[in-house]
Amino acid sequence: MNENEIEFESRLLSTRRHFFGRAATGIGVAALASLLGESAIADDKAAASDDTMPQPSGTMKKYDVAPKAKRVIYLFQSGAPSQQELFDYKPLLQKHEKKELSDFVDMNQRVTGMTAGQKSFPLAGTRYKFDRHGECGMELGSALLPNISTLADDMCLIRSMKTEAINHDPAMTFFQTGHQLAGRPSMGSWLHYGLGTLNNNLPSFISMVSRGTGRPNCQPLYDRLWGSGFLPSTYAGVKLMSVGDPVLYLGNPQGFNASARRRMLDDLAELNQQKSEEFGDPEINTRIAQYELAYRMQTSVPELTDFSDEPQHVLDAYGPNVLKRGTYAYNCLLARRLAERDVRFVQLFHMGWDQHFTLPKQLPGQCADTDQPTAALVNDLKQRGMLDDTLVVWGGEFGRTSYCQGKLNNETYGRDHHPRCFSLWMAGAGVKKGLTYGATDDFCYNITENPVHVHDLHATILHLLGIDHEKLTFRFQGRHFRLTDVHGKVVSDILS
Repeated sequence: MNENEIEFESRLLSTRRHFFGRAATGIGVAALASLLGESAIADDKAAASDDTMPQPSGTMKKYDVAPKAKRVIYLFQSGAPSQQELFDYKPLLQKHEKKELSDFVDMNQRVTGMTAGQKSFPLAGTRYKFDRHGECGMELGSALLPNISTLADDMCLIRSMKTEAINHDPAMTFFQTGHQLAGRPSMGSWLHYGLGTLNNNLPSFISMVSRGTGRPNCQPLYDRLWGSGFLPSTYAGVKLMSVGDPVLYLGNPQGFNASARRRMLDDLAELNQQKSEEFGDPEINTRIAQYELAYRMQTSVPELTDFSDEPQHVLDAYGPNVLKRGTYAYNCLLARRLAERDVRFVQLFHMGWDQHFTLPKQLPGQCADTDQPTAALVNDLKQRGMLDDTLVVWGGEFGRTSYCQGKLNNETYGRDHHPRCFSLWMAGAGVKKGLTYGATDDFCYNITENPVHVHDLHATILHLLGIDHEKLTFRFQGRHFRLTDVHGKVVSDILS
């Protein structure tokens, strides 16, 4: 192709895309404003009184309902914690241990390929003690979670969660995006898209990953779990790394100072703006916004990750691993510091909860990873007055079976996946304190009271943030999508 043909093709392409590109520019501008809209954020903060939430700066111009939560810290326990050992004590499992589950319930639910071939499904009781805690008398597995158990009067424990997926990856994807198949936006991306950002110097959505001592090399976690799916990529979560630079490629190259970088970004933004006006591609605006945010993060991230200003009693509260990067304790303290800096959605993924065969050997260490730091985080937020407008969520992707996977003996046992009933708890903004909600049968096989679907949980979290889950939508491939798809209802019984 000669030069004249290249020029003609470029003009033709521009003309073809102008109509669609101009329409898409609105999306790009909104995405850019959500990260670079310093004046909008300043106006919102100035307009908000001390007893109101800052107004949305994303695609939403006002709240659908009065918000209770300003931000969310989601402590996702990857691998699925066993509710029978931690949150849902079943005495009859002890009484009838080694008897067949089918003697007591109609086994009409799906099983995984790992236990489908078992000829026997013997009941396995827990080896760990439960006690009642707090003024509410919430029954919790204090032997494994002694610190989290002290939060009973602040917790809302849901024992009747249910999901649709029976294997880890689709179940985790479902919890993050409202759909089992990859490609949908994650919850944090939806919040950024709808509500915008609360700060100028850090992303609105940040994720962190830690490996537990239970099964540290179990199911992998993919970046799409905090991705933006079909939303513009400006709404994707940013992962803070556990080794090396917290954010990749944030520092200047050797011999390249801040003023030179500023000049380079200004020139680059001008070139990108020209292309944006020519083609109307919202991803170009995303690129401009991300370069600008990265420039500001060169100052904000080192200050964020410097714990030298934390009092010793705070460090001690989070436990001995708090200064070790990549640990759950470190990430919990970092989550509080991010919340202080108005990062709207912080998600911690802690791997290793998949105890199929040697639960008594693996689960105590996994609980030790998370128990003290989790309690310290909630108490830290509470002491700073931040729990009133911060929602903390703790839970995994499904539950565990009451029958043993593999051979059951007096020393060890394991549990397979059980999606039809499991436990999850929340604390903080807008949820009732000291409440145990929902119930399962005597063998933790079926829900007997107040089922809560994953879509219901999502609808409730959005409601607490001031969003009607049916109204926050994005048009893609000819239809309007939302986090809860065409499902979900707010669980009003748990709201304060």
